[in-house]
Amino acid sequence: MNILITGAAGFVGKNLSAALQAIRDGKDRTHPNLEIGALYLYDVDSPEQLLEQACEKADFVFNLAGVNRPKNQDDFFKGNFGFASKLLDTLKKYRNTCPVMLASSIQATCIGRYDGEYGRSKKAGEDLFFQYQAETGAEVLVYRFPNLFGKWCRPNYNSVIATFCNNLANDLPITVNDPAVELELLYIDDLVDEMLSALEGKAHRCTFDGLKTVLQENGPFCAAPVTHRVTLGEIVEKLESFKNQPHTLVMPEIPQYSFAKKLYSTYLSYLPKEKVAFPLKMNVDGRGSFTELLRTEKCGQFSVNISKPGITKGQHWHHTKWEFFIVVSGHGRIQQRKIGTEEVLNFDVSGEEITAVHMLPGYTHNIINLSDSEDLVTLMWANECFDPNRPDTFFEIVE
Repeated sequence: MNILITGAAGFVGKNLSAALQAIRDGKDRTHPNLEIGALYLYDVDSPEQLLEQACEKADFVFNLAGVNRPKNQDDFFKGNFGFASKLLDTLKKYRNTCPVMLASSIQATCIGRYDGEYGRSKKAGEDLFFQYQAETGAEVLVYRFPNLFGKWCRPNYNSVIATFCNNLANDLPITVNDPAVELELLYIDDLVDEMLSALEGKAHRCTFDGLKTVLQENGPFCAAPVTHRVTLGEIVEKLESFKNQPHTLVMPEIPQYSFAKKLYSTYLSYLPKEKVAFPLKMNVDGRGSFTELLRTEKCGQFSVNISKPGITKGQHWHHTKWEFFIVVSGHGRIQQRKIGTEEVLNFDVSGEEITAVHMLPGYTHNIINLSDSEDLVTLMWANECFDPNRPDTFFEIVE
């Protein structure tokens, strides 16, 4: 399948191109039915011959080209309507009736605050595509995008999330006039998934009830089925917690498929080099070191413990807290004894055969480095974050 992407250097174009290249090169096997041939990546500075060649040979066209913030209002129609006319005329020239996707905008509804030149230019582009469909019989897929976000989106342009992520990551100020304003947001990976579905003939169809997308089989428009409605205040609150994570070590909840997970990935993509790595506080003494790695909001904390040769650490027990000890380097022994009894449970552990060992509530426990020369490195997970006011930790030697 030969594919033409116009606006290939833009936010959506870059992400779609990268996804298609990964499929073409066999790196992404999640779409086994897609066979990608030539990719024609066309943008404003591309030679005209590329558009001619692509319109002759393409089996599918993604028209992502458009103008968002021109210097002159007339450029809205030149960029959004004018190029669409040129593209469709070129397809007609070669009698190519392959499916054509149009990246429009929810602003094409021209409702309320969307009643402006940009929205009207997008609506004119939609009408042109529907007219082309009626004239040629070619399948047309018109997507009215809500607010988009994700990696590689240009900040201080037309995405509030890109601007917020970039500015907070770089310690620049942000402005929120009304935290209660709600946005409908579409994550770039969800959009790309939908566009790949469109390539497979599985686009989601819809109609519109005002500004609301209504999924409907055989609807005149198309839509990505997963969007998120979030207030500006909620976005800023989450981003502030992400920014503070290197200091608090607290990883906020980021459930699978959640807006929080997608926002965190987006935020990370804007980090400057000096913030990609950050130091952790190592608690060091003659026995080795202990370092907290990560705290979670609801699932405890992760740490790494380094014991020098011949050293025994631990010798304490907990009422309720429980842990996993996982030795990843060196070799040692973990001992546990139920309080009030004499039987000792022994577990030999090493980095050569990685094993997770429960530290049981009500059992005093230790970890012994059996080596004469190597450090013992142990990853530790506790089911609750350490609270110095309620440590639930009581000294008692195992044996």
